[in-house]
Amino acid sequence: MKPLDPRLLRYASAARAFLVLGALLGVLQTVSVVGVAWGATRAVVSVVEGAGAGATGDALVVLALSVVARSATSWALEAVAARTAATVKSQLRARVLAAVSARGREWVAERGSARLTTLVGPGLDALDEYFSRYLPQLVLTALATPLIVGVMLVGDWLSAVIVLVTLPLIPLFMVLIGWTTRAAQDRQWERLQALAASFLDAVEGLSTLKVFGRERRQVERIGRLTDDHRRHTMAVLRVSFLSGFALELAASLSVALVAVSVGIRLVDGSLALSVGLFVLLLAPEAFLPLRQVGAAFHAASDGVAAAEGVFAVLEEGPVGGRTSSAGPTPARATADPVEPGDALVVSGVSVERGGVVSLAPTSFVAETGRVTAVTGPSGVGKSTLLAAVGGEAPHGGEVRWRDADRGCVVGDVAWSGQRAGLVSGTVAENVALGDEVDPPAVAAALRAAGAPDVDPGLVLGAGGGGLSGGQAQRVALARALYRVERRGARLLLVDEPSSALDAVTEAAVVSGLRRAAARGVAVVVVTHRAALRDAADDVVVLAPATAPATASEERLA
Repeated sequence: MKPLDPRLLRYASAARAFLVLGALLGVLQTVSVVGVAWGATRAVVSVVEGAGAGATGDALVVLALSVVARSATSWALEAVAARTAATVKSQLRARVLAAVSARGREWVAERGSARLTTLVGPGLDALDEYFSRYLPQLVLTALATPLIVGVMLVGDWLSAVIVLVTLPLIPLFMVLIGWTTRAAQDRQWERLQALAASFLDAVEGLSTLKVFGRERRQVERIGRLTDDHRRHTMAVLRVSFLSGFALELAASLSVALVAVSVGIRLVDGSLALSVGLFVLLLAPEAFLPLRQVGAAFHAASDGVAAAEGVFAVLEEGPVGGRTSSAGPTPARATADPVEPGDALVVSGVSVERGGVVSLAPTSFVAETGRVTAVTGPSGVGKSTLLAAVGGEAPHGGEVRWRDADRGCVVGDVAWSGQRAGLVSGTVAENVALGDEVDPPAVAAALRAAGAPDVDPGLVLGAGGGGLSGGQAQRVALARALYRVERRGARLLLVDEPSSALDAVTEAAVVSGLRRAAARGVAVVVVTHRAALRDAADDVVVLAPATAPATASEERLA
């Protein structure tokens, strides 16, 4: 990322406000720095020249007020930077999560959920250093350095020329060292993401690894990756310390040149003590912002790398699943004409992955107030169809409401997949995931999902630990029903809700789905079970992708 990437200002409005307020505080701080130098100079000169207690007292008052003003503006700049960092992180996270949601599960799977989690988690947290240390110094460099050099030019042009000649050495060193540091930091960021992905893969496959007795090899593998990350972290720190030394050395030599010039002219009498001391006090302040920018760059490099990753996610092209594309649309076969009313219209929806057809062009209509079952052989693309309808998979064709005024389908979706996707927390928190926990509504959702025996207060472990497979499946269905109740979702997509249930519990689930449909919801359920298929109002039978693409719908009595 550039010292101040325009994309940051585009995606995070708080950064723009910080630049305005930071510039104002930077000017005030620079004025206070000049006041400190002037007050200290007048106090010393008054004592040396014997000007009296009055003049010395006035100078000390100016010095004290300037010190207080400098401290106050420095504190204010840091406070504003910290607040801005929190706001910017929140804005960028919201944009990334919206982009991830828009691109769907396949896009996440291609890039790795662990890498994205690292990016929006500890990656963006590193922006704290960028805003609290790097960006304020960058603002001061752009404002304070020119102002201080201008004041020096008025007081002693020769000292100002020395500063102007030597000042570019620091940016030159910063660029040369920055290239090395940036390359090392980019490699380190990749290692951190690889370590996170490896750890997640090991956790997700731990049961399989234990069955085959291979869990020890994963421990050793993660250990090697951790050691590699540690060694390269120390390498980056070595570069940072060496670069800091180089910048301090360049600045110290430059100030020394000014001091030598001032000292020689003070001795031969060509320069007044008041001017020489004033310029000498200002010289280090001219270099200070640049030196601190160089030092803060290394502390902020993690955040810079993460920000570039965020921008890469936000600037990717449009997602196929959000657009419609032309393609063959088989005719919708139905025993009875469709009655007028609202309905989900799926027209010629097809999905390809890597050039392989995962779902043949499919068309059907799912009426609100009715349950539509999707059946077919294993691997035909039933789950893929649900993902496409819900906006989770890029697809061709069109998914829309028959009533054009209803707007986007995706905003009306409540979803329950084959994997429960439960998280650590209580059952009630899992049911109300992303919403306020309403105990009566949670209990009602659990009953409708055939899980009245599941305690809403039961605390689950990672991945829903503490529930059986059938219970986890019903809790996931309850979560979708809860969204229908609380958010007014009008499309309920359910994937194999009764695959792990007995006949009695399956009947309860069927009853819950029919009650949801009676609320004016279009229920589309993928199933292999005859009981659920027979209880549906409409049935869509998918043909294999290799065969001619057909989708038939039967109207049931």
